Amino acid sequence: MIARFEELDWQETPMGELTLRRRADPATGELIYEVRLKDEYLMSSLFTVAEEELATLGLAAAEGAVLDVVVGGLGLGYTAATALRDGRVRRLDVIDALPAVIGWHERELLPMSAQLVRDSRTSLVHDDFFAVMRRTPEPGDPLYDAILLDVDHSPRHTLDPSHADLYTAAGLASLARHLKDRGVFALWSDDPPDAEFMAVLSSIFDAGAAHVVDFDNHLTGGTSSNTVYVAIRR
Repeated sequence: MIARFEELDWQETPMGELTLRRRADPATGELIYEVRLKDEYLMSSLFTVAEEELATLGLAAAEGAVLDVVVGGLGLGYTAATALRDGRVRRLDVIDALPAVIGWHERELLPMSAQLVRDSRTSLVHDDFFAVMRRTPEPGDPLYDAILLDVDHSPRHTLDPSHADLYTAAGLASLARHLKDRGVFALWSDDPPDAEFMAVLSSIFDAGAAHVVDFDNHLTGGTSSNTVYVAIRR
């Protein structure tokens, strides 16, 4: 039996105080894992539908019998774990800027941790995803069939100002260089579909679509929604 609130880890990071905690739902007894960055909730295991749909929708658009995939943002691991359920995935690189988050999974503190770190296809990479995407790929660098990104709240609401350039035409063009021909870029957003961002996305990629993902919100008793953008490299 655990206390109603249990702090599993606390660390100071370049973006502020990062906390992982676990709590028991008083009504159901379900264990809920939550991450806070500074004074705001970053993610919760209560709400994982859209994170899983990011992988499902992104890989559904990918062509080929064998896929090399990169996930930007490890978080609680639901996007990466869902990607591994696609039998075509040969390689899964997961890039996160916070070594604390990688450490949580290496210590198997989270529900998805074991299946991620024990799968030989998975590599957890400590790096700045946005800096990686700005670089021009060198000979021998991996190119991907799919890039799945879940770091910022949305293209307009970034966790760090340095991320904002990715969501411009120049930033997306730089990201596209890391994709194979007809490779897929998929992006999670907490905001409704953004027509202005869709126009920028469609200027670089083909077949751009904004999927609204609805899910039950047990806190409000209603329905909430996120957006998953999916586009294909020209």
